[in-house]
Amino acid sequence: MTTPTRYDADSVLEGLDPEQREVAANPSGAMCVLAGAGTGKTRAITHRIAHGVLSGTQQPQQILAVTFTARAAGEMRTRLRDLGVGGVQARTFHAAALRQLHYFWPQAIGGSAPEVMAHKAAAVAEASGRLRIRLDRTQLRDAAAEIEWSKVSLLTPETYAAAARAAGREAPGMDHTAMARLIAAYEEVKSDRGVIDFEDVLLLTVGILDERDDVAATVRQQYRHFVVDEYQDVNALQQRLLDLWLGGRQDVCVVGDPAQTIYSFTGATPRHLLDFTRTHPGARKVELVRNYRSTPQVIEVANRLMASPGGGRRSNGVVLRAQRPAGARVTVEAHADDEAEAAEVAGRIRALVDSGVPASSIAVLFRTNGQSEACESALTQAGVPYLVRGGERFFSRQEVKQAVVLLRGAARSDDGSVPMPTLARDVITAAGWSADPPNGGAARERWESLNALAGLADTVAAAVPDARLPDLVRELDERAASQHAPTVEGVTLASLHAAKGLEWDRVFLVGCSDGLVPITMAQGPEEIEEERRLLYVGVTRARDELVITWSRSRNPGGRATRRASRFLDQAADLLGEDARSSPKRAAVDRPAGRSAARERRPTRPRTCRSCGAELDTAAQKARGRCDECPATYDEELFERLRAWRLAAAKAQSVPAFVVFTDATLTAIAETVPSDTRGLSAIAGVGTRKLDQYGAQVLAVLGGADPDEVVAAAAPDEG
Repeated sequence: MTTPTRYDADSVLEGLDPEQREVAANPSGAMCVLAGAGTGKTRAITHRIAHGVLSGTQQPQQILAVTFTARAAGEMRTRLRDLGVGGVQARTFHAAALRQLHYFWPQAIGGSAPEVMAHKAAAVAEASGRLRIRLDRTQLRDAAAEIEWSKVSLLTPETYAAAARAAGREAPGMDHTAMARLIAAYEEVKSDRGVIDFEDVLLLTVGILDERDDVAATVRQQYRHFVVDEYQDVNALQQRLLDLWLGGRQDVCVVGDPAQTIYSFTGATPRHLLDFTRTHPGARKVELVRNYRSTPQVIEVANRLMASPGGGRRSNGVVLRAQRPAGARVTVEAHADDEAEAAEVAGRIRALVDSGVPASSIAVLFRTNGQSEACESALTQAGVPYLVRGGERFFSRQEVKQAVVLLRGAARSDDGSVPMPTLARDVITAAGWSADPPNGGAARERWESLNALAGLADTVAAAVPDARLPDLVRELDERAASQHAPTVEGVTLASLHAAKGLEWDRVFLVGCSDGLVPITMAQGPEEIEEERRLLYVGVTRARDELVITWSRSRNPGGRATRRASRFLDQAADLLGEDARSSPKRAAVDRPAGRSAARERRPTRPRTCRSCGAELDTAAQKARGRCDECPATYDEELFERLRAWRLAAAKAQSVPAFVVFTDATLTAIAETVPSDTRGLSAIAGVGTRKLDQYGAQVLAVLGGADPDEVVAAAAPDEG
């Protein structure tokens, strides 16, 4: 067995840069670390924990390090173990809360804690069924996400609608009032089933700690020092839990990068990070700015992306300082269509692999998962192995589970007569591994998973020459517990969101055209800026080479209507003419992907039609008047609209509010649109409802009898 390196409090500070050393050398008290991409934040905070333990300042069992993914928690535990520090609890917010919930539930509530649902979809479907709201599969998923947002934002069914309107959120397939009722019905379904969801784990833990002083005191006695990674992604509920853990104490170190805030749609906010020194007076603030990951060429593009037109930095991020030697120039390439773009990227990757570049060191990143299909097809035709990140977890794959079972069984009879890596390969042959890889497709992907196990056997044997199969099985168990998968030899395909926290030698950023980056759905300056940060995350994943591509048309032979992403304009002098968006483009705050024709669509009023006062809330803008001014609609018209809504609801066997809410009906009565163009400008009249009810509403507004309109729209059953 190899002898591990022995560290002491001083030696763990060696090799750190000045800023990292400042973080590590001050393990006590409040600290805020603004850590730019690739600046070694995990190194800084693990050495901080190690220094605190090895100096005797802290006890490892009293430290709770909170991360946002099980993979990050596993990596932190591994690094601490390598530094000679064990016993530190490194967990996700949910894992830490679930552990406490199970431990304290019998004492605080009685009995056993409820089972946690693995997925919300079935419960959401049952809830929508109870309300007779029809949702397709995509809408069910979106409704589940909206429920999650409401809960992590500490909202109730009663407070959801107002908060969602203020935040500019859209409920899937319904208005905010209907969504609030769906949230209430969903909670009833869970109660009837006797289960909780992942957000409830945090909410219930918060409730117990808030109401039971004895439980809170026990937790605070156990954990006295806290580290929170990726603090820019903390939501209101997680912050509330952290506050209860701390109990007013100041021994907490938070680490994050506001320039990498890309989960605002889930309730995450960088406000807690940016306000930390205000909420914790006297806290030490350190900025990690030395980037060790990427070449100066990549860093220059990243810094340009986040530079403010008036000077300074967008999102209050740091200016990165490259530490590596110069590398290849970052390029932007335009292609005729998506198919040609994917084929060119696949061809270049094939050439790299043929030249000896490991496929696992290459990534293809894109904005939406739908863009993956063209890349997968092109890589398959080029004979390049790949894996799609964000799909099934490595240790959940059937071939991996089967191979681990076989290795576990063979470990009992390993007599040492055959070298461990050779024996491991013999064993996993029964699960489908072979010395020669199959051609592309699913068979190749399964083989790559098994080959990763073979590679791990080599790694274990290299570290511990006398290791046997039981050692390999223990390593696999540890990695499965922390979701620390071995390297699979294939090109990684990932969305920009899924790529966060990862890095590759060579990165191809595809589909970087307006409408995709920023995406069409991004509306308003805040959402546009989040799209900019998402591109920044993608750029900073590259170590050695970055290629940015986009296509002028979606399909072969289609019209070349696309333009390069507007975000690339700020670095166009570095990237070339293909990086320049249309010179006729309006200001950068124009919603993504909106054409000139769409710009001429009617917009919601900004001032009250009666008094001219500026309108603040979404409800006011929908009505076109402020709260102080009286309604301007014709009461007879409004009653006819209500009669039509009631008839339409009865015809479809749904509640009236599912058709249109009172607020939307009021807005229709007040504005009296004469065509679908005007009707579509009213809040609550989305594309689906415009198609479903637009003609009927316009007929009623034109004087038609409400009941006759509904009867005429009913399908012919003859």
